[in-house]
Amino acid sequence: MPTMTTAEGVVESLIRHGLTAVYALPGVHNDPLFDAFYRRRDKLRVIHPRHEQAAGYMALGAALATGKPQAFSTVPGPGFLNAGAALLTAYGMNAPVLGLIGQIPQAQIDRGHGQLHEIHDQLGVARHFAKYVNRVRAPHEGPGLVAEALHRATSGRQRPAVLECAWDMWGRSGPVTFPAMPLPHEPPPVDEDAVEQAARILGTGERPLIVLGGGAQDAAAEVAALAEMLEAPTLAGYRRGHGILPGSHRLSINLPIAHRLWKDADVVLAIGTRLYMQHEQWGVDDGLKIVRVDIDPEEPERFRKPAAALIGDAAPCLRALLERLPAHNRRRASRAEELKGHRGWLAGRLARLEPQLGFVKAIRAALPADGILVDEVTQVGFACRLAFSAEKPRTFLSPGYQDNLGWGYGAALGAKSARPDTPVVAIAGDGGLMYQVGEMATAMQHKLAVVVVVFDNGAFGNVRLLQRENFGNRLIASDLRNPDFVKLAESFGMAAFRAGTAAELEGTLTQALKLDAPALVHVPCGDMPSPWDMIRMPRVRG
Repeated sequence: MPTMTTAEGVVESLIRHGLTAVYALPGVHNDPLFDAFYRRRDKLRVIHPRHEQAAGYMALGAALATGKPQAFSTVPGPGFLNAGAALLTAYGMNAPVLGLIGQIPQAQIDRGHGQLHEIHDQLGVARHFAKYVNRVRAPHEGPGLVAEALHRATSGRQRPAVLECAWDMWGRSGPVTFPAMPLPHEPPPVDEDAVEQAARILGTGERPLIVLGGGAQDAAAEVAALAEMLEAPTLAGYRRGHGILPGSHRLSINLPIAHRLWKDADVVLAIGTRLYMQHEQWGVDDGLKIVRVDIDPEEPERFRKPAAALIGDAAPCLRALLERLPAHNRRRASRAEELKGHRGWLAGRLARLEPQLGFVKAIRAALPADGILVDEVTQVGFACRLAFSAEKPRTFLSPGYQDNLGWGYGAALGAKSARPDTPVVAIAGDGGLMYQVGEMATAMQHKLAVVVVVFDNGAFGNVRLLQRENFGNRLIASDLRNPDFVKLAESFGMAAFRAGTAAELEGTLTQALKLDAPALVHVPCGDMPSPWDMIRMPRVRG
């Protein structure tokens, strides 16, 4: 058994689990941890942002872009709370993010002495948005707890984990052993009876519909095969499912078309999705049979008991379904002409979303098919969710149901660090970008070639829109005063461009991506038309 400090054992465990980067801000509580990072800098890159919030979002973006666990580290108390929004977002998005959080001296935890960065029951706070929390209390515990935290974060329904370690424990030495890494996963066995039941229900349906969520990201081939076997229009979700079935696929549909088809569907296959919008807004009745596929056994019956439920990872469940379905599957006519009509209808609806639609088309034209687009809470972001055609899984990153302003730039930097050979574009409003504007320095320092497109209308645009439409144009706290974004980017040494039209955006974005360096494109714009009638759509069943 080698003798190591607690910090050295934790860092070695991260490396043995295949992590190659950690997003971290230093501080006195974690000094021995950063010294251990330094000693293994050949294997584990430390990327330090300018704010703890960005550290968490960078780890989240890296996890979403790769499907693999990622780690960040902060000091306790205010540092931990600054990263809390990123942990909450990771929890909502089922992302395997590990937070390594410092603590005050071990003997003084929760004593109320007023120690630097002291917070009462830090792990208790973390339990609200982490799947697993624990404290490393001695050197020999470090490797095992890292292994357990990463195992929990990546098993079943993936979610964040948090480990804390006291100020005086990081540097303490002792004998250390390393468990087998990673700990083996034991996926739930496929329930063959449930598969048979689901196959009968789906196979006999006349007008099937498939709805995808983030839980289907690693089952793209199986999803495509099922959609084609069932001749089923397939909704790639509003946020998380984009790209699982390519947007260019003949059966791929988006949200408004799915809403149109919902009222006449007789069977729905929901894969890795909460199906919240459909249950709570569109409506469900006894004439609609729903088959759920989900890793979380609590999810299928959260709103209403489904006709059948397969509990397990999407890919093996769908492979089993593909084997059984042919014995029950009826012959269906092609849906091509029907979907052509729906797409024509939607084109007419989207045409009034200008200039957003033009900007969305420009981004799609400039970004390669395997490029990553990081969505933000902005009017163009909402339009992307309706009209952007993602062609591959994990290429459209959107913040899930937290839908939190300002997450995007940090997440994009994390995605780029984890997939350096993949083009990454982040979109942001002027309000959202200013949440993490200091991270332009991070992009330059660590050579993270993200191109951020900032749509600048001098306001929290969505807030102002709703104040105008719903509150008699009584505008308050929605107007913004902004810097010259081009000059601001250039002050960091970053390439910067300005585009006034969709055509100019396509050209400047194409040029910026060719630089393979951090860049900003500033798009001055005015008020934009509301997309909400294509997002908050009325009940059509039940």
